[in-house]
Amino acid sequence: MTARQRIALALLAMLPLLVAADRLHWGAGAVFVTAILSIIPLAIWLSTATEELSIRLGPSIGALLNALFGNATELIIALAALRAGLVSIVKASITGTVMANLLLALGLSMLAGGIGRSEQRFQPVVARVNGSAMTLALLAILIPSLRGMVTGGSGGLQPGAAQSFSTFVAWVLLIVYGLTLLFSLGTHRTLYEVAEVDLLEGKEADAGGEAGPGHRPPLLPWIAVLLGSTVALAYASELFVGVVEQVTEGAGLTAMFTGVVLLPLLGGAAEYLTSVSMARKDKMDLAVSVALGSTLLVGLLVVPVLLLVSPLLGHPLDLSFNVYEVVAVATAVLVSNLVSLDGRSDWLEGVLLLAAYAILAAGFYFEDIPIP
Repeated sequence: MTARQRIALALLAMLPLLVAADRLHWGAGAVFVTAILSIIPLAIWLSTATEELSIRLGPSIGALLNALFGNATELIIALAALRAGLVSIVKASITGTVMANLLLALGLSMLAGGIGRSEQRFQPVVARVNGSAMTLALLAILIPSLRGMVTGGSGGLQPGAAQSFSTFVAWVLLIVYGLTLLFSLGTHRTLYEVAEVDLLEGKEADAGGEAGPGHRPPLLPWIAVLLGSTVALAYASELFVGVVEQVTEGAGLTAMFTGVVLLPLLGGAAEYLTSVSMARKDKMDLAVSVALGSTLLVGLLVVPVLLLVSPLLGHPLDLSFNVYEVVAVATAVLVSNLVSLDGRSDWLEGVLLLAAYAILAAGFYFEDIPIP
């Protein structure tokens, strides 16, 4: 068992405390804190189970499993928030997830990996392919907002038409997602082999040599972990979103800041740990692939699913963002592409990415948008 798994196992003690806090009415603050401390280890175990099953089931099925479950935590939390009617927080979390993946996760990886090294190198072709698809997906998400800025209001569209426009964008993105799977699993499989080798070697180092080429994780136990983590995560997310407005409003935080900063940090904890861990082991191909690939999944899978499911939950979601959100996403995409396309990184580039994240996050903190 790795150090990350031991920590996650210890933190699972928070889950019974969360149940007790809810059933015994310890207050919104207790539920809020124990929910956060429960979601983080559950996200780690969900990610770990996905990785282990990927190794057990082979490269093709494993890559597909990673593609489907790589952002399950973010999706589960967002769906729970939509059910509770927290549409503004869910929309803000889209912006925040992009910022956190491209600036925070990538910045932490480059900083951690660059300490003690002059520079690190990775395959620029993977960053270029992921970066191109990611940029297209995020631009498609922002087009309804850009239309509104040009023509005023919601792009000159009635609410029903705006929802139809967003639904059309969602289906286009899902089609593109299917084609990216065909690209990565079929026609251009060799481009992603380095990242898979890094993952296997990284797990071998974590397990003291037990996860080498002949290592075959047990199937049924890890399926049980995957299913159990998913169910428990859904339960913890429901309790979390039930008190998030009350607690954050009492702390003076806006719905925008909660969605942009707090939710992405919860949902992406496992990916951030993986990315930083691989960077410290000088496996920047995998670290960059995790950060960019996670953002790509958000744009091509998570957002379309939320758009299509939201009317069924009684709280329709559309792609209408304010000016600062558009600027924040565009900045994150531009800066991350600039630092990753040359195939090299150092600790200073990591600092620059983290500085960009801190400035953008501070802007959301000081933005005066009350919780609806």
